[in-house]
Amino acid sequence: MKLSEIKAILAVAEAVNFKLPTGELVPEHFHVTEIGLVTKHFIDCGGVERFEKVINFQLWNANDTEHRLKPEKLLNIISLSEKKLGITDLEIEVEYQADTIGKYDLDFNGNDFVLVPQQTACLATDACGIPPAKQKVELVELQTAAQSCCTPGGGCC
Repeated sequence: MKLSEIKAILAVAEAVNFKLPTGELVPEHFHVTEIGLVTKHFIDCGGVERFEKVINFQLWNANDTEHRLKPEKLLNIISLSEKKLGITDLEIEVEYQADTIGKYDLDFNGNDFVLVPQQTACLATDACGIPPAKQKVELVELQTAAQSCCTPGGGCC
C-alpha cells in the first residue's frame, strides 16, 4: 500500500485497526511510535547495485490500555513526517513486535489494515543458477490431454 492510499482511507475511517496475519487484531491501545523514510542501498548476489526506499510505520503496544489512535491523529503524524522528512508517495512497510521485530507489507480489507508477511527472495536467480520452479501438473490432466490428442484424426501421429 502506498502512502496516498492510507491517507485516503484514514480521511474517511472511523477507527484505525491493524490485523495480524493470524487474524488477530493488534491490541487497540497500540501506538505508532515512528514513521520513517528507510533507504536501502545494496548489491544483490549477482553484483547488481540496487536502491529501495519505503516508508516505515512502527507499531508498539504500551501498558496504557486506555490509549486509542484516531484516524485524524495518524493523518497528522503522517503530515508532519512528510514535511520534516520529505516523504513522498512510497510503499509502506510496518514493523511490529512479536518474537522479534517483524516486517510486513500493508493492505486494507475494507475494515482493517492488514499486516502481510514479507518474504525474502533471490533478486538474481539467473546469476545464481537457480532453476525456475517446475510447473506442477496432475497426472489426470496429462491423461486427458493425451486422450484428446491421440484419437483417430487427433493429429498426434
